[in-house]
Amino acid sequence: MKRVILSGGGTGGHIYPAIAVAEALKRTLGDEGVEILFVGAEGKMEMSAVPKAGYRIIGVPIAGLQRSLSLSNLALPFRVWKSVREAKKILKGFQPDVVVGFGGYASAPVLWAAQRLGIPTVIQEQNSYAGLVNKILAGRAKSICVAYDNMERFFPAERIVMTGNPLRASFMSEDIQRSEALRYFGFDESLPVIMVVGGSLGTRTLNNMMRSWVMTLDGQAPVQVIWQTGRYYESEMKAFLATYPTAHIWQGAFIERMDYAYAAADVVISRSGACTVSELCLKAKPTLFVPSPNVAEDHQTKNAQALVDKKAAQMVADSNAVDCAMSTALRMVSDKGELTMLSKNIAKLAIPDSADRVVAQILKHCR
Repeated sequence: MKRVILSGGGTGGHIYPAIAVAEALKRTLGDEGVEILFVGAEGKMEMSAVPKAGYRIIGVPIAGLQRSLSLSNLALPFRVWKSVREAKKILKGFQPDVVVGFGGYASAPVLWAAQRLGIPTVIQEQNSYAGLVNKILAGRAKSICVAYDNMERFFPAERIVMTGNPLRASFMSEDIQRSEALRYFGFDESLPVIMVVGGSLGTRTLNNMMRSWVMTLDGQAPVQVIWQTGRYYESEMKAFLATYPTAHIWQGAFIERMDYAYAAADVVISRSGACTVSELCLKAKPTLFVPSPNVAEDHQTKNAQALVDKKAAQMVADSNAVDCAMSTALRMVSDKGELTMLSKNIAKLAIPDSADRVVAQILKHCR
């Protein structure tokens, strides 16, 4: 039996690729052929997301450096030391054949300790601009699995493997008929569909963009819109739409059936987190990216720019989105030639077997 530790967290962009790889390990080796243990950061979302997916997780007391002046930074060296000590205990108790890091500070102690105990490590980097933890730990990693070209800027070129970003098997299910998807949202074939999606919590910029656009209409949108507001903004945006009722708009805090949403949408307006970009590539969706400016190293802009450079997407800066993102999307959806080009080019970037590619590297380096 192979014993594998998967570590990463802080955001869904680090957690869900790790869960996708765990699923792929089970598919490849069977339930009896592999034992998987996750290691995350105490109090972070992985401590609930991973058990919900059916896997065991142990938390260590690591925390990230606050970019603003904060008293919590004074305790950081102690927490790092304690986390490394805890990580060594976990490694000696579990005896893994390989440790895999998915980025975020949660993965730092266990990968660092594993490398010094002689345990093989593999890194999976989701973004086009490598995260700090992965850059630091790549020097001793056996393989670095990436999703974008030109990553030799950050990692030893001879150990880079193009795998793409792993997505869960449930996302890879059969495509839904568009007519069925349209009925789900109460739409029909008469008008094109634009999907506006800002993540589970929501995005202030995209919600303000929609609010500003709706106020210019006379109770009826010229296209059909799937507007995902996010839980944080749900009540505020619901109250707004009650004040400005507008036909052809579906509004919800969360889209339960993203497979229907992708099947219905002609154009997507979205942030450009790594996993979102991978989903859009696999679904071949013409996309207008509005990168979040509130992420480390501005990596969402770099993710989006990598697609824009290949004529696989369009991009509008967050600071301009309220004024011009919706008008840009409307222009896109009316240009069938551009939609065809964008769909064709973004589809070329999809890697459907990404999780299996990462598993191949894991098994290659197992002790």
